[in-house]
Amino acid sequence: MGVQERRQREREARRSSVLDATRSLLLELGFNGTTTKQIAARCELSEATLFFYFQNKDEIFLSLLFEGIDFTGRFLDELIAAELNPRQKLERLWRFYSEINDEHPEYVHLFGYLSRPQATKLVTDEVRDEIARRTGDNFRRLAAIFAEAVGRRRARLVADLMWGSFIGLMTLKDTRGNLGAPVHPDPTELAAAFEILMTGIGATLDEGEAT
Repeated sequence: MGVQERRQREREARRSSVLDATRSLLLELGFNGTTTKQIAARCELSEATLFFYFQNKDEIFLSLLFEGIDFTGRFLDELIAAELNPRQKLERLWRFYSEINDEHPEYVHLFGYLSRPQATKLVTDEVRDEIARRTGDNFRRLAAIFAEAVGRRRARLVADLMWGSFIGLMTLKDTRGNLGAPVHPDPTELAAAFEILMTGIGATLDEGEAT
């Protein structure tokens, strides 16, 4: 292995370490509570060294965001290609939402982070355009999945409805937990929520368009 290749691998390993530290801190302290000084300390780096790998905290968050977007995109591509009927695909999609929340909750938090006015304030136009492109690609993938069920005309709206419903339920669940209230919805209630959504989508299925 050449010197340049070794340095590149070391840089990638260090960046990965920083992202892993940020994941845990985000879940412990939230966006406002997580600082570059805390991230550096968790990685056993000086803050100055951290800035050699990332320009600022927003760049670290955005790197995790891109990771989450790409992770979701790979799943959606697999689902599009799967030999399942439309309802089975929607059931698998809803389970994926639950899985990503359980296994990668930082991604769900970061998807919500984009709704904040300051989320992309300090990034370049190129980075902002890249976020728009990648998230747009994922919503087009979602629309393709729903088009099989409800036709193209309503696919985007139904995709937005399912994703928005899930994010809202997870936000409600986290809020209750933070307030010390009983935490729900539980998995059984999430399954029931899917069936309620499918009742409405089912009516649309009957009106679905072939194109």
